Amino acid sequence: MRWVLDHAGELLDTTWEHLGLALIPVLVGLLISVPLGWAAHRWRAARAILVPASSLLYTIPSLALFVLMPLLLGTRILDPLNVQAALTIYTVALLVRSVADALDAVPGETIAAATAVGYGAVRRFFAVELPLSLPVLIAGVRVAAVSNISLVSVGAIIGVGGLGFYLTHGSQLSPPNYAEIVAGLVLIVVLALVVDALLVVLGRWLTPWTRARGRVVTA
Repeated sequence: MRWVLDHAGELLDTTWEHLGLALIPVLVGLLISVPLGWAAHRWRAARAILVPASSLLYTIPSLALFVLMPLLLGTRILDPLNVQAALTIYTVALLVRSVADALDAVPGETIAAATAVGYGAVRRFFAVELPLSLPVLIAGVRVAAVSNISLVSVGAIIGVGGLGFYLTHGSQLSPPNYAEIVAGLVLIVVLALVVDALLVVLGRWLTPWTRARGRVVTA
Protein backbone atom coordinates (compact mmCIF):
# COMPACT_ATOMS: atom_id res chain seq x y z
CA MET A 1 0.00 0.00 0.00
CA ARG A 2 2.86 2.41 0.78
CA TRP A 3 4.29 1.85 -2.70
CA VAL A 4 0.90 2.64 -4.27
CA LEU A 5 0.54 5.88 -2.28
CA ASP A 6 4.08 6.95 -3.19
CA HIS A 7 3.42 6.37 -6.88
CA ALA A 8 -0.25 7.46 -7.08
CA GLY A 9 0.34 10.26 -9.58
CA GLU A 10 2.45 8.05 -11.82
CA LEU A 11 -0.16 5.27 -11.67
CA LEU A 12 -2.90 7.70 -12.67
CA ASP A 13 -0.94 9.02 -15.65
CA THR A 14 -0.12 5.50 -16.78
CA THR A 15 -3.76 4.48 -16.44
CA TRP A 16 -4.81 7.28 -18.79
CA GLU A 17 -2.04 6.26 -21.20
CA HIS A 18 -3.24 2.65 -21.06
CA LEU A 19 -6.81 3.77 -21.73
CA GLY A 20 -5.77 5.76 -24.80
CA LEU A 21 -3.73 2.89 -26.21
CA ALA A 22 -6.69 0.53 -25.78
CA LEU A 23 -9.73 2.60 -26.78
CA ILE A 24 -8.52 4.61 -29.77
CA PRO A 25 -8.15 1.32 -31.71
CA VAL A 26 -11.72 0.42 -30.70
CA LEU A 27 -13.06 3.63 -32.25
CA VAL A 28 -10.96 3.30 -35.40
CA GLY A 29 -11.71 -0.42 -35.68
CA LEU A 30 -15.44 0.24 -35.32
CA LEU A 31 -15.37 2.77 -38.16
CA ILE A 32 -13.62 0.22 -40.37
CA SER A 33 -15.80 -2.70 -39.29
CA VAL A 34 -19.20 -1.09 -39.95
CA PRO A 35 -18.85 -0.98 -43.76
CA LEU A 36 -17.13 -4.38 -43.82
CA GLY A 37 -19.82 -5.89 -41.61
CA TRP A 38 -22.52 -4.32 -43.73
CA ALA A 39 -20.97 -5.91 -46.84
CA ALA A 40 -20.85 -9.27 -45.06
CA HIS A 41 -24.51 -8.83 -44.13
CA ARG A 42 -25.53 -7.70 -47.60
CA TRP A 43 -23.73 -10.21 -49.81
CA ARG A 44 -23.20 -13.89 -49.11
CA ALA A 45 -19.94 -13.99 -51.09
CA ALA A 46 -18.54 -11.09 -49.06
CA ARG A 47 -19.52 -12.84 -45.82
CA ALA A 48 -17.79 -16.04 -46.93
CA ILE A 49 -14.54 -14.06 -47.32
CA LEU A 50 -14.67 -11.34 -44.65
CA VAL A 51 -15.83 -13.32 -41.62
CA PRO A 52 -13.28 -16.17 -41.92
CA ALA A 53 -10.53 -13.68 -42.81
CA SER A 54 -11.27 -11.54 -39.75
CA SER A 55 -11.35 -14.61 -37.52
CA LEU A 56 -7.96 -15.65 -38.92
CA LEU A 57 -6.47 -12.24 -38.07
CA TYR A 58 -7.39 -12.71 -34.42
CA THR A 59 -5.32 -15.90 -34.24
CA ILE A 60 -2.07 -13.95 -34.82
CA PRO A 61 -0.15 -13.76 -31.49
CA SER A 62 -0.24 -10.22 -30.14
CA LEU A 63 3.49 -10.00 -29.38
CA ALA A 64 4.39 -11.12 -32.90
CA LEU A 65 2.02 -8.53 -34.37
CA PHE A 66 3.44 -5.75 -32.17
CA VAL A 67 6.95 -6.59 -33.36
CA LEU A 68 5.83 -6.82 -36.99
CA MET A 69 4.13 -3.40 -37.05
CA PRO A 70 7.35 -1.30 -37.31
CA LEU A 71 8.28 -3.25 -40.45
CA LEU A 72 4.86 -2.62 -41.98
CA LEU A 73 4.41 1.00 -40.87
CA GLY A 74 8.01 2.20 -40.94
CA THR A 75 7.75 3.37 -37.33
CA ARG A 76 10.19 3.07 -34.45
CA ILE A 77 9.96 -0.09 -32.35
CA LEU A 78 8.88 1.95 -29.28
CA ASP A 79 6.26 4.01 -31.12
CA PRO A 80 2.83 3.58 -29.44
CA LEU A 81 1.33 3.59 -32.93
CA ASN A 82 2.59 0.02 -33.33
CA VAL A 83 0.39 -1.19 -30.47
CA GLN A 84 -2.58 0.91 -31.58
CA ALA A 85 -2.35 -0.35 -35.16
CA ALA A 86 -2.15 -3.97 -34.01
CA LEU A 87 -5.10 -3.52 -31.66
CA THR A 88 -7.09 -1.90 -34.47
CA ILE A 89 -6.55 -5.08 -36.47
CA TYR A 90 -7.76 -7.18 -33.54
CA THR A 91 -10.79 -4.90 -33.12
CA VAL A 92 -11.73 -5.29 -36.77
CA ALA A 93 -11.23 -9.04 -36.44
CA LEU A 94 -13.77 -9.11 -33.60
CA LEU A 95 -16.28 -6.59 -34.90
CA VAL A 96 -16.78 -7.59 -38.54
CA ARG A 97 -18.78 -10.64 -37.47
CA SER A 98 -20.51 -8.63 -34.72
CA VAL A 99 -21.66 -5.96 -37.17
CA ALA A 100 -22.89 -8.57 -39.64
CA ASP A 101 -24.75 -10.48 -36.91
CA ALA A 102 -26.20 -7.24 -35.52
CA LEU A 103 -27.60 -6.26 -38.91
CA ASP A 104 -28.89 -9.80 -39.44
CA ALA A 105 -30.87 -9.41 -36.21
CA VAL A 106 -32.90 -6.47 -37.55
CA PRO A 107 -36.39 -7.80 -38.43
CA GLY A 108 -37.00 -8.06 -42.16
CA GLU A 109 -40.51 -6.63 -41.84
CA THR A 110 -39.06 -3.48 -40.27
CA ILE A 111 -36.70 -3.00 -43.20
CA ALA A 112 -39.57 -3.65 -45.64
CA ALA A 113 -41.75 -1.09 -43.86
CA ALA A 114 -39.01 1.54 -44.00
CA THR A 115 -38.55 0.89 -47.69
CA ALA A 116 -42.30 1.10 -48.28
CA VAL A 117 -42.52 4.58 -46.76
CA GLY A 118 -39.77 5.87 -49.01
CA TYR A 119 -36.49 5.35 -47.18
CA GLY A 120 -33.54 4.98 -49.54
CA ALA A 121 -30.78 2.47 -48.83
CA VAL A 122 -28.43 4.95 -47.12
CA ARG A 123 -31.13 6.70 -45.09
CA ARG A 124 -32.67 3.36 -44.09
CA PHE A 125 -29.29 2.09 -42.89
CA PHE A 126 -28.54 5.05 -40.64
CA ALA A 127 -32.09 5.74 -39.46
CA VAL A 128 -33.43 2.19 -39.08
CA GLU A 129 -30.96 -0.69 -39.47
CA LEU A 130 -27.99 0.71 -37.53
CA PRO A 131 -30.01 1.96 -34.52
CA LEU A 132 -31.92 -1.33 -34.25
CA SER A 133 -28.69 -3.31 -34.47
CA LEU A 134 -27.08 -1.42 -31.58
CA PRO A 135 -27.89 -3.90 -28.76
CA VAL A 136 -25.99 -6.68 -30.54
CA LEU A 137 -23.29 -4.31 -31.79
CA ILE A 138 -22.62 -2.84 -28.34
CA ALA A 139 -22.08 -6.36 -27.01
CA GLY A 140 -19.34 -6.85 -29.62
CA VAL A 141 -17.77 -3.49 -28.79
CA ARG A 142 -17.68 -4.47 -25.10
CA VAL A 143 -15.73 -7.61 -25.94
CA ALA A 144 -13.31 -5.66 -28.15
CA ALA A 145 -12.73 -2.94 -25.53
CA VAL A 146 -12.05 -5.36 -22.67
CA SER A 147 -9.84 -7.47 -24.93
CA ASN A 148 -7.80 -4.43 -25.95
CA ILE A 149 -7.35 -3.29 -22.35
CA SER A 150 -5.87 -6.70 -21.63
CA LEU A 151 -3.70 -6.86 -24.76
CA VAL A 152 -2.15 -3.42 -24.22
CA SER A 153 -0.29 -4.99 -21.30
CA VAL A 154 1.64 -7.20 -23.71
CA GLY A 155 3.08 -4.07 -25.30
CA ALA A 156 5.17 -3.52 -22.17
CA ILE A 157 7.36 -6.42 -23.26
CA ILE A 158 8.57 -4.37 -26.25
CA GLY A 159 8.86 -1.19 -24.17
CA VAL A 160 5.58 0.54 -25.02
CA GLY A 161 3.88 2.25 -22.08
CA GLY A 162 0.77 1.25 -20.22
CA LEU A 163 -0.01 -0.54 -16.99
CA GLY A 164 1.78 -3.63 -18.24
CA PHE A 165 5.02 -1.79 -17.39
CA TYR A 166 4.40 -2.45 -13.71
CA LEU A 167 3.97 -6.16 -14.34
CA THR A 168 7.24 -6.52 -16.24
CA HIS A 169 9.27 -4.03 -14.20
CA GLY A 170 8.11 -5.37 -10.86
CA SER A 171 8.87 -8.96 -11.82
CA GLN A 172 12.37 -8.10 -13.08
CA LEU A 173 13.50 -6.63 -9.75
CA SER A 174 15.38 -8.73 -7.24
CA PRO A 175 13.48 -9.48 -5.14
CA PRO A 176 10.31 -8.90 -7.19
CA ASN A 177 8.22 -5.89 -6.18
CA TYR A 178 4.89 -7.61 -5.60
CA ALA A 179 3.18 -4.36 -4.61
CA GLU A 180 4.02 -2.94 -8.03
CA ILE A 181 2.87 -6.09 -9.83
CA VAL A 182 -0.41 -6.30 -7.92
CA ALA A 183 -1.10 -2.58 -8.40
CA GLY A 184 -0.67 -2.88 -12.16
CA LEU A 185 -2.81 -6.02 -12.32
CA VAL A 186 -5.61 -4.57 -10.19
CA LEU A 187 -5.72 -1.36 -12.22
CA ILE A 188 -5.99 -3.31 -15.47
CA VAL A 189 -8.90 -5.33 -14.11
CA VAL A 190 -10.63 -2.27 -12.66
CA LEU A 191 -10.14 -0.36 -15.91
CA ALA A 192 -11.72 -3.20 -17.90
CA LEU A 193 -14.68 -3.41 -15.50
CA VAL A 194 -15.26 0.36 -15.56
CA VAL A 195 -15.10 0.60 -19.36
CA ASP A 196 -17.42 -2.38 -19.73
CA ALA A 197 -19.93 -0.83 -17.30
CA LEU A 198 -19.80 2.52 -19.14
CA LEU A 199 -20.47 0.76 -22.45
CA VAL A 200 -23.49 -0.96 -20.89
CA VAL A 201 -24.82 2.43 -19.78
CA LEU A 202 -24.08 3.92 -23.21
CA GLY A 203 -25.91 1.05 -24.90
CA ARG A 204 -29.00 1.58 -22.73
CA TRP A 205 -28.92 5.31 -23.39
CA LEU A 206 -28.68 4.80 -27.15
CA THR A 207 -31.52 2.24 -27.19
CA PRO A 208 -34.30 3.67 -24.98
CA TRP A 209 -36.90 1.53 -26.77
CA THR A 210 -35.41 -1.63 -25.23
CA ARG A 211 -36.09 -0.23 -21.75
CA ALA A 212 -39.62 0.75 -22.70
CA ARG A 213 -40.27 -2.73 -24.11
CA GLY A 214 -38.95 -4.27 -20.88
CA ARG A 215 -41.37 -2.15 -18.80
CA VAL A 216 -44.29 -3.19 -21.01
CA VAL A 217 -43.43 -6.89 -20.65
CA THR A 218 -43.01 -6.52 -16.87
CA ALA A 219 -46.32 -4.73 -16.58
